[in-house]
Amino acid sequence: MTSNASLAVQRSAGRGRARRREWMAVLGRAVRTGRGATGLAIVGVVVLIAAIGPALAPYPSTAFVTAPFANPSLKFPLGADTLGRDVLSRTLAGGWQLLLMAAVATVLGVAAGAIIGVAAAYFGGRWDGLMMRAVDVILAFPQLVFALLLVSILGPRIWLIVLAVAISHAPQVARVTRAAALDVCERDFVRAAQILGMPARKVIRREVLPNLTSVLMVELGLRLTYSILVIAGLSFLGFGLQPPTASWGLMINENRIGLVANPWAVLAPTLLIAALTIGMNTLTDAIARASLGVGRQADDAVLPGLVVAGAGQ
Repeated sequence: MTSNASLAVQRSAGRGRARRREWMAVLGRAVRTGRGATGLAIVGVVVLIAAIGPALAPYPSTAFVTAPFANPSLKFPLGADTLGRDVLSRTLAGGWQLLLMAAVATVLGVAAGAIIGVAAAYFGGRWDGLMMRAVDVILAFPQLVFALLLVSILGPRIWLIVLAVAISHAPQVARVTRAAALDVCERDFVRAAQILGMPARKVIRREVLPNLTSVLMVELGLRLTYSILVIAGLSFLGFGLQPPTASWGLMINENRIGLVANPWAVLAPTLLIAALTIGMNTLTDAIARASLGVGRQADDAVLPGLVVAGAGQ
């Protein structure tokens, strides 16, 4: 009995060390590919523009500096918007809030979904059925419609927009995480930890979640893309950040009536949102491809040691 417990501990420790290194290995393999490097470069440029843009804006984003829909010139490289504000300044200042809100909503949504999915897979039975039926109810609403429902009832507050987007992500992440966790929860090292009397929360934290690193990394990338699109869409519909705040989604809505007069007032934020979406999808795809190979290598690195330990018993 003692030797079996020792083998279980060795197995758990070996897999834990391998899985803790996995997310670094996944990122390393992903960015070394052409696909991953391209995606990272595109995302990096857009994030850099959003981060330092407000400091580089030549004019205040709310200042009326020229005629409405003025054409591009040396003084105003992208022209003016519907109220005569500098399009370049508003474009540079309009991204950081969008990205910050999207990042917070994504982290909250993925964390909540992962907790629900892992708990449903681990405990099973009645708890699994109850949680998955609750997930199905929320999944019945499209993401944008669900966010619109909450925001239209309580008003376009920033915290509410973030919470609405996070809640809309959680059910989809829960389903993906549950499907991956069902296999992990049936493996020998999880069963061994349960036999040793380890509390459920520790088994989940030490044995189950480390084996879902690749899945959660991919979900973070995908859900961040959706968060950006949903939050920008809410701003376009008038339920996101309110005027006179500079926001890429709001800029598209405000200036679409002058698309012929000065298309850059719409094209500039549209191109940045599109570039960020394409770059994030490309990087996420590279991470997903790399995670498959790294996951197999991590398993192969642990198994020989376990075979040797078992042969010595």
